[in-house]
Amino acid sequence: MLHEAATEAEAEAEAILDAYLGLVAEAIETVGDERVAAETSIDGDRLEGTTDEGLSGLSIEETAAILALAGDREPETIVYELRDHLLMGMTTAVLDVDTIAGAIDADLSGQEVQQALEGRAPMTLAQLSEIQAVIEDRKR
Repeated sequence: MLHEAATEAEAEAEAILDAYLGLVAEAIETVGDERVAAETSIDGDRLEGTTDEGLSGLSIEETAAILALAGDREPETIVYELRDHLLMGMTTAVLDVDTIAGAIDADLSGQEVQQALEGRAPMTLAQLSEIQAVIEDRKR
């Protein structure tokens, strides 16, 4: 779901982030702000008058919770599929976390990138788009 949006977009962080934001905005529009606020851990104030800038700060877990409301998958499944896709992409592209950390604008060390990929540290959609762009670019 999330990873599919990235592979269809250009291998640029901004294009990938736009694809992610489009999915989230569409899901919110489909189910409504009230339902998202009621059925996720996301505060209603964060959703009220959402902008792309605000949505880009959502964690991948929060994003998955929103997408799950509008789809037929559990949030955990969406996150697992995303992480699996990222790790498989790193393998295909022959990338390590230090290389990714050096190639992104986000202020993350290699260890922090690894923790984010493994789910031991939070990762925002903006950070995800930068990481995904490096992986997609190297795969081409």
